[in-house]
Amino acid sequence: MALFEALLELADDHLVLGHRLSEWCGHAPMLEEDLALPNMALDLIGTSRTLYTYAGEVEGAGRDEDALAYLRDEMEYRNCLLVERPNGDFAQTMLRQLYFAAFMEPYWKAALESPDETVRGIAGKAVKEMAYHIRHAGEWVIRLGDGTEESARRMQEAVEELHRYTDELFHSSAAARGVDALPDRAAIRPEWDRVIGEIFAEARLEIPQVPFPQQGGREMQHGEALGHMLAEMQVTHRAHPGAVW
Repeated sequence: MALFEALLELADDHLVLGHRLSEWCGHAPMLEEDLALPNMALDLIGTSRTLYTYAGEVEGAGRDEDALAYLRDEMEYRNCLLVERPNGDFAQTMLRQLYFAAFMEPYWKAALESPDETVRGIAGKAVKEMAYHIRHAGEWVIRLGDGTEESARRMQEAVEELHRYTDELFHSSAAARGVDALPDRAAIRPEWDRVIGEIFAEARLEIPQVPFPQQGGREMQHGEALGHMLAEMQVTHRAHPGAVW
């Protein structure tokens, strides 16, 4: 069931981050971002849907995308800790998005060569979306990092807060390792380092030393924030089981 677990990790990452971005709807600092952030959220949630559907087929237990998204508790989720972090200010949200997209874009590029036809199909759409996410988030990181004294301070504070969570992007749980259909996460690090390094150089940001990276999400050890988020996200489905539009 390694493929099932690996697909869940990917789907959970995309769903949780997509929901986090959706929380900005109606609260973004300008109208353009009030449109852009929910659209990026839809990209992520759309990818999660196809991943959950395929994971349910691989599992063969009759669970569909709704069951996997709405009927698991937080200690059954396998997302990395980075994506569940609360939005914080706009600098933190844009940096979190950059960190994730800078990993997923080369990951999906590698997945285009997968021997699994379904994985190749998912990657073909997702890689284009992640390229846009890098561009959008990267422009904001540069704009804020190389902006006013206040914006630069906040962006560097976001780096200090979130960089400790990035190492987990490159790791899978023991149950999900060695899946031929999906790329090796560790192999993505050189490209991620290059993209982040180039953007940080333009933004005049310093990459901090992280002696103790924060991990545990892949082993279903999450912070309190995820439980609160899932309670809000799942309440309608759990209150009205089997309901359809």
